[in-house]
Amino acid sequence: MVRKTSEAGQAAPIYTAMVAGLLFLALAFFAVGQAGATRNGAQSAADAAALAAAQESRDQFRDNLLGNLFEPGYLDDIFNGRPLGTFNGCAAAGRFADKNEANLDTSKLSGGCTMTGDGRWAFRVDVVTKEPMGDSVLPGTEDEKAEAHATAVVVPRCTFEPAEEDGAPEEPEEPGEPGEPGEDEEEPVSPGKLFCDGKGLSIDPVDFVLPDMSVLFSVRLAED
Repeated sequence: MVRKTSEAGQAAPIYTAMVAGLLFLALAFFAVGQAGATRNGAQSAADAAALAAAQESRDQFRDNLLGNLFEPGYLDDIFNGRPLGTFNGCAAAGRFADKNEANLDTSKLSGGCTMTGDGRWAFRVDVVTKEPMGDSVLPGTEDEKAEAHATAVVVPRCTFEPAEEDGAPEEPEEPGEPGEPGEDEEEPVSPGKLFCDGKGLSIDPVDFVLPDMSVLFSVRLAED
């Protein structure tokens, strides 16, 4: 009986140590999972903010597009070349980061949000979470915040086919009587057609309604 009591007394500290070790591992795994969730939240905020900046820039490009529809070569450059909107959508990036519990990280070279300036119509966004990961068994993580970045680009969904030029020489017009309107004005001519998802869209110079910008340009995440 004395021997069994002695063995039980020796096993108790081992059992306690095993339970403590398992508890520590469980807390450590929980801390790692919590840190991973915080990082995932930061990445979601960065993705949403970058997409918002690119979409805002794309939508604001509508007026510029309408104003230059009949400029020679303009549509060819935009849809068959390298489109580059100039409107800065970073205000939208800040709003969407805030909605996702993050802030634009102004400590980065991007200032939190910037156009990439690499020939693409693109925005890079850097964010940092508002809240730290909190107390855990892992030292030094209680005040640590998660950081993430994302880049979104605007790309054409259409191609442009210029109208065929009429090779016939133009005949000189007879001058109109003074005061007669429209005699010296040239009638507007369609610059060509847009083909979006295989569907042709004629650009009528008299009665043309520009489609939604989401029909003409897509916004997607991209590599840096």
